[in-house]
Amino acid sequence: MSRIGNNPITIPEGVTVEVNENVVTVKGKLGELTQEFSGVAVKVEDGGVHVARPSDSKEHKAKHGLYRSLINNMVAGVSKGWTKELELVGVGYRASNQGQKLDLALGFSHNIVLDIAPEVKIETISEKGKNPIVKLTSHDKQLVGQVAAKIRAFRKPEPYKGKGIKFVGEQLRRKAGKSA
Repeated sequence: MSRIGNNPITIPEGVTVEVNENVVTVKGKLGELTQEFSGVAVKVEDGGVHVARPSDSKEHKAKHGLYRSLINNMVAGVSKGWTKELELVGVGYRASNQGQKLDLALGFSHNIVLDIAPEVKIETISEKGKNPIVKLTSHDKQLVGQVAAKIRAFRKPEPYKGKGIKFVGEQLRRKAGKSA
């Protein structure tokens, strides 16, 4: 029994959810998202979205919770939005942005210039004495996560000093150095 899939999704004010055959469209003040689905039934009733499965097969059980979570993330995204913050830890590591171009100085011979998707708003925060922070905001949770993972992949945090790009609040597994 899927506990997540059985929970109804409440639709906040200002958000509309439409279901056409096998596509869910969610519109809100921050944008519009669509998601195809299969193997489940999606109904909009009583100011909420209900996801039901036709049988108790393993495939239907898996898709039941999956599509409920995806639709819930879409509803939350178009109403509140999603934010990821990345912290650059290391001497000389810098980040700046001009519009949708992110310029990262990560200790390589050249700076890394990355074009960010137009749906993602980017902001760089550099305060004296603190590590630079790259803030990504969008209505699409999957896109924000994908862009954040791509940026983090340029310099993953290493386990000895913790240098690299990490998510704000992420706990790194640290190792002891060699003993003298």
